[in-house]
Amino acid sequence: MSKHIYLVSGANKGIGKQIALELVEQGHTVYLGARNLEAGKKVTQELKERGDARLVYLDLNDAKSHQAAVELIEQQSGHLDGLINNAGVIVGYGNASNVTHQALRETFETNVFGTIMLTQTMLPLLRKGSHRSIVNVSTGLGSMTMHGDPSWPFHGTTPLAYNASKSALNMFTVLLAKELRDEGFRVNSVSPGWIATDLGGEQAPGSVEEGAVIAVKTALEGSDGPTGLFLTTGGVIPW
Repeated sequence: MSKHIYLVSGANKGIGKQIALELVEQGHTVYLGARNLEAGKKVTQELKERGDARLVYLDLNDAKSHQAAVELIEQQSGHLDGLINNAGVIVGYGNASNVTHQALRETFETNVFGTIMLTQTMLPLLRKGSHRSIVNVSTGLGSMTMHGDPSWPFHGTTPLAYNASKSALNMFTVLLAKELRDEGFRVNSVSPGWIATDLGGEQAPGSVEEGAVIAVKTALEGSDGPTGLFLTTGGVIPW
């Protein structure tokens, strides 16, 4: 198996940390994007015992950090083979009738605008690579089709800011996949499921190991792998 170079955002904890760990253990070079540098340093040192893990400061809401990350990766590695957009936030749980404008702005600023900005900034490095994989970590809660099904177990989980931000992220996936298909890119959204993390909550039934499975699998898919899909361990989720 060819060894690749990946950047994982939000890699200092939770699913992002587990994704980075699994890629490192499989022999790949992984840049751990972290906004909290102290936590990032600790995790990077831990992963360095397993393989080639490297820390890079990355704040989705700070364009300067994106450019600095590009320059660091360019200097050290020359290219990227894959980008896993894992970092995200949930700000409040307001429903459509009472969500605050502040919650909407803060959520979209990170989950949509920041992720798109980071991806655009990394595209020149990804174009220099041969693997060309982009994975956007989404959620089934971003599926409008599933929310239209009253029998869906999460039909009543309706925080507008978070759900809508992931729907917007999914649209970015679809359109970017179409745009970059002829360049050999594979761009997909993935849903890790309901996982026990800071975001998912302690009551969630899934482990970070389970949550990382679909992101790692999709990131490693070869040139004949899927593109423009919304994937989970159970198959394809409708948009």
